[in-house]
Amino acid sequence: MDPLEKRADIHELIERSSGISLDIGCGANKQPGFIGMDIQDLSGVDILHDWNVHPWPLPDECVLRAVASHVIEHIPPVAVDDGKTRFLFMEFMDEVWRVMRPGGEFAIACPHGYSPGFLQDPTHCNAVNETTFVYFDPNHPFYNFYRPKPWNVRFINWDPSANIEVVLVKAAVQDGRGGLCLLYTSDAA
Repeated sequence: MDPLEKRADIHELIERSSGISLDIGCGANKQPGFIGMDIQDLSGVDILHDWNVHPWPLPDECVLRAVASHVIEHIPPVAVDDGKTRFLFMEFMDEVWRVMRPGGEFAIACPHGYSPGFLQDPTHCNAVNETTFVYFDPNHPFYNFYRPKPWNVRFINWDPSANIEVVLVKAAVQDGRGGLCLLYTSDAA
């Protein structure tokens, strides 16, 4: 099936259901029941698209839940484009927020920024740790540095020598702000 036929099928699925589940950067290991989006044309990829190019070929608020397993560490945090500084990781998070339904969950798994797993891969460029995600919560003072689209942190678990897992929930924009709570858990005490 060519990419245009796949795109038509995805839009048809969105129209006849309450939304889709999106596996961002699915590679050849797409989650069962998910629509897979990747920059590589691999088996199981439904949407062939570079996730650093916005907007994605999806309508607003069509995603019920999304996963990104070992993706965000590959997204450059900052770039200069035509003499203008861009915050590509923030743009990525804002794009996920755009396609996500209010209250939708976004599950992220990646190597902790201090871990050997992060340091060993020459394509890893975005080191995240357990504090990274408070920049997306409007109830935390760090949110005011960049003021991205708001998320609530539902769950976070990390081990500095291994991985970090986080579940974010799309928060509504209320007077330019949103979000209510942070819940931190750690196995690395």
